[in-house]
Formats: sequence, C-alpha cells, structure tokens
Amino acid sequence: MPISILMPALSPTMTEGTLAKWLKKEGDAVKSGEAIAEIETDKATMEMEAADDGVLGKILVPAGTSGVKVNAPIALLLEEGEDKSALAKAAPTAAPSIVPPVMPAKAGIQDKPASGPRLAPGTSPGAAGVTTMGSKSSGRVVASPLAKRLAKEANVDLARVAGSGPHGRIVRRDIEAVAAGKLPMLAPAQVPTGVKAPPIDASMPFTEVPNSTFRKAIARRLSESKRDIPHFYLSIDCELDALLKLRADLNARAPKDGEGAYKLSVNDFVVRATALALRKVPAANATWTDAAIRLYQNVDISVAVATPLGLITPVIRRADTKGLAEISREMKTLAEKARAGKLAPAEYEGGGFTISNLGMYGIKSFSAIINPPQSCILAVGAGEQRPVVKNGALAIATVMTCTLSVDHRSVDGAVGAEFLAAFKPMIEDPTTMLL
Repeated sequence: MPISILMPALSPTMTEGTLAKWLKKEGDAVKSGEAIAEIETDKATMEMEAADDGVLGKILVPAGTSGVKVNAPIALLLEEGEDKSALAKAAPTAAPSIVPPVMPAKAGIQDKPASGPRLAPGTSPGAAGVTTMGSKSSGRVVASPLAKRLAKEANVDLARVAGSGPHGRIVRRDIEAVAAGKLPMLAPAQVPTGVKAPPIDASMPFTEVPNSTFRKAIARRLSESKRDIPHFYLSIDCELDALLKLRADLNARAPKDGEGAYKLSVNDFVVRATALALRKVPAANATWTDAAIRLYQNVDISVAVATPLGLITPVIRRADTKGLAEISREMKTLAEKARAGKLAPAEYEGGGFTISNLGMYGIKSFSAIINPPQSCILAVGAGEQRPVVKNGALAIATVMTCTLSVDHRSVDGAVGAEFLAAFKPMIEDPTTMLL
C-alpha cells in the first residue's frame, strides 16, 4: 500500500506552509533521511526529509502551492516491490493534526473541522467563484458551530472577536481566550462595517506581489503588537568616539583567517552592552501574561535581520556570557543563514529582548514595534557627528540615538530609564564591556 507523505510541522507554531520546491520528481528513488522538498514556513525555508525508503510514485501538491495544512497529504511513496497500479487504489487522507492548540481543550469539547469548497492546487481563497472564509465584509461572521455555542453561553459578541482559524474563522480557542480575558475584544471602531473599499484606479499601473507565508506572519504579529500592547518610548543619545576607536584597534589586531577570525561591528558592541545592561536591570527582560510578569533568567537577545522575504530575528543565546568576538562570529553566521532562509526554529524562536539597528541605512532615529511576547525592543540609529557641549564649551562628537519601545503592562517607565542608564555608559566607555 503506498505511503502518504504529509506536510510536516517544521516548527511548534506552524499550521500551514508553502511547498516551495520538489527536490525529487515522480519515479525517483527516495532514501530515508534524504531531502525531497523545500517547505516555506512563516519564518524560513527548510528542507523536508523522507521518513521511509521507496519510490516517489505521485506528487499530490505541485511546487509553489501555498496554504498547505500541516499533515495534509502532499505525495505518495511506493514501497519496495510495489507497482504504479497501487497508486490508483490509494486514497490518501490527512492524519490528525499534531500541532498543539493555543489553549487546552475542555473535556469532551472539540471543534468540528471546517467544511467548504475544495480548491484546486495553487488556487487561493477569493478566486473567482470561491468565497473567502472569515471575511466579515458582508456582515456575516464566520465561526465554528462550537464557537457560536460557547460565545452565546459566555455572552461574547462574535463580531468583536479576531478569529485565529483558517482564513480568520473563529474557533473554540478564540472564545475561551476572550472569556478568560487572555484575548482582548476588538474595539467597535475595529469591527468591519461592511463598507467596501473604493476600487483601485485602473489607470494607475501597478504590479502585485503575492503575500508569502512569511510576509503574512509578519503582518499578523505586528498588527497584534500595535493593537494589544500599550507602547511607550524612551530615547537617549550615546557618544561613539571611544567605541569607534576601540573597535578599530581590536579589528586591526584580529586574525584575518581561520576559526578565530572576526571583524567587530558597532552592532556587536550594542548587543554586548544590551546583554550586560539586562543583567543589571533584569526587570526589562520580561514578558507580560495575565497571571504574572515572567522574568527571564537567561539573557537571550533577538537581533532583527532584513532578508529578501522580510524581517526575521535570530537569537544570540546567553549573550551576557559571550565576548565581543564570539557575538560577532555568531551574529555573522546567523545573519547569513537568515538571508538564505536556512535558519532552524531553535535559532529564531524565543528571545527576551530585541535589537533593531537601521544605522547602516543612515536612519538617525526611529521607534520600533515590540516583538511579542517580549516587552522591549531597542531601535538603534546611525552614528553621526553632532555639536555637543563639553565642560561648558562647544565640541563635535559622534552621536548615536537609541530609542527603547516598552510594553507598559510589564515594564514601567522607571525600569526602561534604568536600562538605558545602564546601557549608555558602556557604549560611551566600551572598555567596561571587556572586564
């Protein structure tokens, strides 16, 4: 009997992905552990390995198909000695989802699977003749029968609930989260009114770039951040002249080749100073939950990296225990893997604090959006020569503006100010980072 090859869950948060590329074609021999396809998740593009030996008998999902659910059949594998005629008898079905639910289910209560029109491979919801589930533009709220019943029992207005199911469908976990106070209800102004947006002016030339799974994940997370997290911002100016001199001296002495080679950047100093400042002010290394503020014991720092697909934040683990050279080498490796779409989930998931540096683009200062569920993100601007007053006299110094975005639920203004007060002296006197 042919074996169904299923869409894998390549990260704990993955519920669907894009089958970017087949590395094998029908009729090719396949060995266990061999890469057979490339899967684009909401974070990166990763290779899928075969679990069994055999022959790739039939490809069910063509390359380039997006929105493929985890555990959906994507191909059939013929076992040793099986003939192609066995494919005609095979009726692949999806295995039960192994993706953990957002909230624990109540005993005896389960959502029924959504029913709806079948889409041809590569066809996206909203195409001609296909109604997009979850759309409220018509005034109709799409929710599972169980979600509707629970909403009625809990007196929850479905029109003010953001659905997390396929295509915005409201499911059990959304109602339970709202009822428990873990998910805020949409404000009345956020509820779609049924008024259609004005049509695009056909006289204006444009090119449409389809939204990748990666880009959709970025849009969803940042929208949630600005909607749910009460941001406030603190800015501070740091003089860089001593840091730039030390950086030049260290780079001049650094080995150019081999495992010990490194080339320090200003960002490496920022990561090191941030890590040590968080060790001094651990209250800024936090996450908000309804039950408690979670203070992290390890200083794991996410660093924003721009890639062709979008922004991703690989993590420097236990950054406070690493020297400048180690941080530099690790950051270079992670950035290269991020741009190539080859980061493993363990390399970008987690982190208690984020750094976003746009100084290399000449940006003087900016305010970044918090990377949930973290409480703080440090936006780093360009170092530029500015007039400063020293000892009552006008002078010129290289100054960098840093702006801390803070979740006011978990980190107060005084804590944010304490963090910046610990960060600034290390940037201005970087030899203290070497001790």
